[in-house]
Amino acid sequence: MLRRDDRTLPILMLLPNLVTITGLCAGLTAIRFIMVGRFDLAAMLIVFAAAIDGLDGLIARRLNAQSSFGAELDSLSDFLNFGVTPGLLVFQYALAGTYSTSWIFVLVYTICGCLRLARFNINRDTPLPPGTKPHFTGVPAPGGALLALLPVFMSLQGLIDARDFPVAYGIYLALVGLMMTSRIPTISPKSMRIPRDKAIFVLIGTVIVIGLLVTRFWLLMVLVGLVYLVVTGFAIVTYLRRWRS
Repeated sequence: MLRRDDRTLPILMLLPNLVTITGLCAGLTAIRFIMVGRFDLAAMLIVFAAAIDGLDGLIARRLNAQSSFGAELDSLSDFLNFGVTPGLLVFQYALAGTYSTSWIFVLVYTICGCLRLARFNINRDTPLPPGTKPHFTGVPAPGGALLALLPVFMSLQGLIDARDFPVAYGIYLALVGLMMTSRIPTISPKSMRIPRDKAIFVLIGTVIVIGLLVTRFWLLMVLVGLVYLVVTGFAIVTYLRRWRS
């Protein structure tokens, strides 16, 4: 007979998976709002899912509750939140009803997101060669969703109307998908480390972000998306220069 300790599991050990499921619920609810044309709420939910992405892994490490089940659940949640949902949002917002081949761009983006996550799962536990520093390759799935929705953010802010440029937006969406599957070293927010002597700047930046989050949400999303786009572009250019040399 099993002892009581063998048949019970502390609720804190389930917390990482509950966070993952919360993000999954946000992605599923975003699809619901896409179906009724509330693209603003759908975009907010995708941003929320991206904001808490990685929190489950951090909690699991802190609680020593890491598991293969949690890792697979997180990957499946990421595919829906940052692969399927952004593609559907972009299609319904700017591409649907414009031209017959517009769905192809969505397929390219979504399949690239799937391939990226599948590659990540395979290489997750692969040890690095001796003398090699860990680095991030390609655009991460949450970052890909952020870049894919950047024109939507700009439209909601009133800077442009992405629906006026469906062909350009479709090509841009496919390029974002290809960047996710690339082998180009890029920067992931999860891997960033802030020096202690720069803490005051981080504090100031945090206050500014919170202020914009409350007062000018879409402007904040536009700024974050543009900064990430510039950083990613710089990483790509640097890689190409090194490769050519």
